Amino acid sequence: MKNNFINQIREKAKLKYATITFPDSEDIRAIQAAIFLQNEKIALPKLMGNPISINKIAKDNNLDIKDIEIVDPENSEKLNQYWQYLYDKRKDKGITKEIAQSTIKEPLYFAGAMLEQGDIDVVVGGNISTTANVIRAAISTVGLKANISLVSSFFIMLVQDQMYCFADCAVNPNPNEEQLCDIAISSAINYQSITNEEARVAMLSFSTNGSANHEMVTKVQKATKLLKEKAPNILTDGEMQLDAAIIPSIGQRKFPNSKVAGRANVLIFPDLNAGNIGYKLIERLAGAIAIGPIVQGLNKPFCDLSRGCSTDDIINVASICSLM
Repeated sequence: MKNNFINQIREKAKLKYATITFPDSEDIRAIQAAIFLQNEKIALPKLMGNPISINKIAKDNNLDIKDIEIVDPENSEKLNQYWQYLYDKRKDKGITKEIAQSTIKEPLYFAGAMLEQGDIDVVVGGNISTTANVIRAAISTVGLKANISLVSSFFIMLVQDQMYCFADCAVNPNPNEEQLCDIAISSAINYQSITNEEARVAMLSFSTNGSANHEMVTKVQKATKLLKEKAPNILTDGEMQLDAAIIPSIGQRKFPNSKVAGRANVLIFPDLNAGNIGYKLIERLAGAIAIGPIVQGLNKPFCDLSRGCSTDDIINVASICSLM
């Protein structure tokens, strides 16, 4: 199923043919990914960093990048435009012109300015940079989506012949009800963008439809209510236990009037303990394929990778992000 899914995503990405910049390009994996994306016509890649370093890595590994643009933030003709943009956007937060001029030369921030100014479509970093630095640069440059309160993440989980979206499994330790609602909205939108399938969102808990009374349950109940009010077009229900969310017979028995129970494909975990344990449990014990984490909630696709990622991981995340 993984190969079918990946092939479908790559074919869809070809139709978008997004311009994707890699701010962590002084890395053989990013260079290899860029070459593959260009050769397969999945996207138009741009490498970013010190041209001497990038070209040396390519030469040392017999990689041909002569047809791939290398963006050098420190010597770009857009440098003045971008630092001015960063200053204007962040001056109310205390940034000075001098700090903006210095900061914009960092590839993550330069890439974010390119993205926000419409000069590229997607940023994919994190193969060298930490997640914290990627998210900090993304928030400072492209910012959050309207009416979304936080950056979060999702995984695409391929389990036997089923595909699910799991969130949030990597970023937010203990989201409150408003944040949980926004995680669900972002996840549903992205699931639909990537798969072209209607999202059916289950707000997970250890309780189903009021079967338990606890403050942890109350949080999920409030988040579900907020979600239905804020995004009535998204098919959602909760709170519900995992078995009620994904097994039709149990969903019908425990939550008989729900349009989601037993049929959920977007699973929203109540906190990071549950989400992180949940995705790793089925990945390790059930052989599920986990693709992600993919950062979401930003105004434009600025995506993070694990520093332990493979070249294929970079290609797949770039393809997925081009559909967001």
